[in-house]
Amino acid sequence: MMLSRTADHLYWMSRYLERAENLARLLDVSFSLSLLPQSQGARAEMRAPLVITETLDRFSARYPKITAEALLQFMALDRDNPASILSCIRHARENAHAVRGKITVEMWENINATWLEAKNFEANGIANVGDFFDWVKARSHVFRGIAYGTILRGDAYSFIRLGTFIERADNTARLLDVKASLIAQANKENPQDAQDYYAWSSLLRALSAYEAYVEMYREGVEMRSVTELLVLSPRLPRSLCACLDAICKIVAQIEGDNGRLVQREAHLLLNDLRFTEVDEILEHGLHEYLSECLVEINALGNTIDEAYLRVA
Repeated sequence: MMLSRTADHLYWMSRYLERAENLARLLDVSFSLSLLPQSQGARAEMRAPLVITETLDRFSARYPKITAEALLQFMALDRDNPASILSCIRHARENAHAVRGKITVEMWENINATWLEAKNFEANGIANVGDFFDWVKARSHVFRGIAYGTILRGDAYSFIRLGTFIERADNTARLLDVKASLIAQANKENPQDAQDYYAWSSLLRALSAYEAYVEMYREGVEMRSVTELLVLSPRLPRSLCACLDAICKIVAQIEGDNGRLVQREAHLLLNDLRFTEVDEILEHGLHEYLSECLVEINALGNTIDEAYLRVA
């Protein structure tokens, strides 16, 4: 069984990299929608990254209002914001440095180069917002590809993947919950708001799911089908169901008996998703359902911490 301290570093290294990528996806969509005609829904999109990362109060204490420039500085390059992309990359690099002997040379070189390039953005600014977001996503993709192609299949690989899918499940649930709430609020204020379509489409694009949606559903982009795809589809890599399925398979491969409770909790969550219909979710209330999912995902993360990562 791997030492808890080593497992902790590997787990959080991948969580922070996944978080940086998710932030880039979220900010990319928020900035795109901010360029649309300024309805209440479009303005609310600029608040979404702050709401999702629970940093709205911290932002408001430093900036008089939410502007594209202030949001980009705060969420992308602010070292004092622990939820910024720069902070996530720094934390990922620090965790990787602590376990250099457990990851391959290629993995370390990739994550170290990513940090050096991120510091260059910090020093010189972001010339093109879209290119910056694409860079963050690409660096995350490259790291996962290098890890998949070079690291020995064992506990180190398992903890790296476990961190990725826990973070991804949490992000998908948060993003869907906040976006649905913003759309519902905009519709209360203007029931004929035509940007409803763009808001749901932006959510799909943020999760690289738009093409999958078009392939699977003939109707236009609407809440019921988006919810079904992002929550219940076992085929979409970023859906809750797919993330929980991956987690169940990963924890079954980790050596030792510490993870029995983790396996039980993960399988309970997965089975609930497998045997739930989308109409049941909507009848219960999408916000209520996702709030419960987030509580359960957080509880699963705590159980993982107790079982594998806590240093005695």
